[in-house]
Amino acid sequence: MHSATTVAEPRPTVADFHRVNRGGGLFSESVSQWLGAVFALVAQRLGLRPTALTITNLVLGLAASVTVVALAGRVAAGAVPAWLVGLVALVGWQVAYALDCADGQLARVTGQGSAAGARVDVLCDVAAQIALVAALSATAVAQRPSTPTWLVATFAGTWMVNLVTSVMQAGPNAASMVTSTSLPVRLVKLVRDYGAVIFVAGLVLMAAPALVFWVIVAFTVVNGGFLLASIAFSARASL
Repeated sequence: MHSATTVAEPRPTVADFHRVNRGGGLFSESVSQWLGAVFALVAQRLGLRPTALTITNLVLGLAASVTVVALAGRVAAGAVPAWLVGLVALVGWQVAYALDCADGQLARVTGQGSAAGARVDVLCDVAAQIALVAALSATAVAQRPSTPTWLVATFAGTWMVNLVTSVMQAGPNAASMVTSTSLPVRLVKLVRDYGAVIFVAGLVLMAAPALVFWVIVAFTVVNGGFLLASIAFSARASL
C-alpha cells in the first residue's frame, strides 16, 4: 500500500513580491518597492497581515515627522545637529514608505486584500503625509521666520495632489497625460516620485535645513502646475 505524498507549494520569493508592485516612479521602483518586497517576504514568513505593515508604516512616518517638528526650533538655533535630525527623518520616511509598498505586495501575493484594508492604507497615507508636510513647514518657518503663511497653506494643499491623483489612477477611469516610459521622461517624473521626493527632503534636512524654504516653494510650483495641467487634460478629454 503506497501512501500519498503531498508536494508543498513553493514559498514566494522577494522577486515574486516585487513583481506585483504598483510602480510609483523610477526611484520607487528601483529602491522602495524592492525594500518593500523584502519586508513583505519577512511579514509573510511571520504570518503578519498587510494591515500590520500599514500601521507600522504610519507609526514610523509619524515618529520621524514629529521628531522634525519638535526639534525644528533647536536645529535652527544650533542647539541640535541638523544632520542627526535629518538622518532620523530620511531613514524613518524611507522605511515607512517601503512598508507602504510592502502591504500591497503582501496582500496581492497572499490573497489577503480587502476593501477595508485598502481604506486603511489610504487613510494612513493621508495621515503620514500630513505629518510630513507639517515637518517641512515647521522647518521652513524655524529657519526663515518671514515665511509667508499663504505659502505654507498652499504647499500643504498642493502636496496632496500626488496622493489624490495616485488614488484616481488606481481606478477603472485611470489615464495618464504622459504615457511614454522612456528614461528621459521617467527622470523628469522623479519630481513627482514620492520615494525620490522624501529622499531629497531628508537630504536637505541633513545638509542644509535653511534650504527647506526653497524646497517647499519648488514643490508648491510643481504640484500646483500638475494640478492645473491635470484639470485641463481631463476637461479636454471630457469634451
